[in-house]
Amino acid sequence: MNVIDFFCGCGGASKGLELAGLNVSLGIDFDPDAAATYQANFPNAEFILDDVRNISVVDVISKVPNLTEEPLLLCTCAPCQPFSNQNNKRSESDIRRTLLDETHRFILALNPEYILLENVPGMQNVNPEIEGPFCRFLSFLSDNGYQYIKFIANSEDYGVPQKRKRLVLVASRLGAIDEPKKTHGEDGLPFVTVRDAIGMLPPIKAGQTCDKDPIHKCSNLQAINIERISLTPEGGDRRDWPSHLINKAHKGYKGHYDTYGRMSWDKLSPTLTTKCHGYSNGRFGHPDTNQNRAISAREAANIQTFPSDYIFKGALTSITKQIGNAVPCELARNFGLGILHHFNQVQEGQNNGSD
Repeated sequence: MNVIDFFCGCGGASKGLELAGLNVSLGIDFDPDAAATYQANFPNAEFILDDVRNISVVDVISKVPNLTEEPLLLCTCAPCQPFSNQNNKRSESDIRRTLLDETHRFILALNPEYILLENVPGMQNVNPEIEGPFCRFLSFLSDNGYQYIKFIANSEDYGVPQKRKRLVLVASRLGAIDEPKKTHGEDGLPFVTVRDAIGMLPPIKAGQTCDKDPIHKCSNLQAINIERISLTPEGGDRRDWPSHLINKAHKGYKGHYDTYGRMSWDKLSPTLTTKCHGYSNGRFGHPDTNQNRAISAREAANIQTFPSDYIFKGALTSITKQIGNAVPCELARNFGLGILHHFNQVQEGQNNGSD
């Protein structure tokens, strides 16, 4: 089964689908650093570096000439920022809100057997007086013979060591399709923890890069933040500091305790953001109290379940942006396995019917 990955970023969804056994044929994104990362990890896949609004159906077909010979999965994980609760400047006029609409013409032309969509849950929460892109997408799918299931996925239920809720849609033109089976949690494997994800990595100090892995690097910290994190226990936050270290904005304020917090070894990570390299941006402090720093780019990648040898291109801020925006690989792998299982069932049903 071929995969065309729209808005592919650095390749989280593509890598997960590849690990499930699908053939990644084409990635599409407009970010140069993400494109460089993607091409470094998928040397046999084609790539289009451009805004999807500038890309024609012919451009895509010319890159994947064997489209009609194999079943096709079209993956579309459009930018989530216009719908994210983390975005305090959300606007109906944000042009990124309509990028999902651009996939309609490709679906009509390519007629993929399967479609996979992943985004923040807020994508389906639209102004009832304005039909949003997700509502339009659902109507489009129904009008063109697709059956679909949509649900909120807790990433930890699929082997991701992170609290990360995502809106997922899986559509098929080969018949009704079920929600992919959960692999972890109740009646499954134990949840994967921060320790499982990053405990094997060598210690480094703030501002350092590991000699053996150039991606295992982290931001430097000002002296006051070194003092703050050195007084923060595992799983702790600013409530553990003496009052003179607390920002004026936080004094007397209850809430947002994740900022300047440390992770806990044997729990899930908080949701990684595009700024997860910053100690002040969330509970991104390393859980080891002997490592007074924010997590490294490699640690962030491990928490997003990228393979340990995954290559990233760009500066640290660009790399963590790519990682924070990515679909966790294990999430995509499990969805890919579910899609392949459905396709095999369809094929067996057809064969049985022909007998």
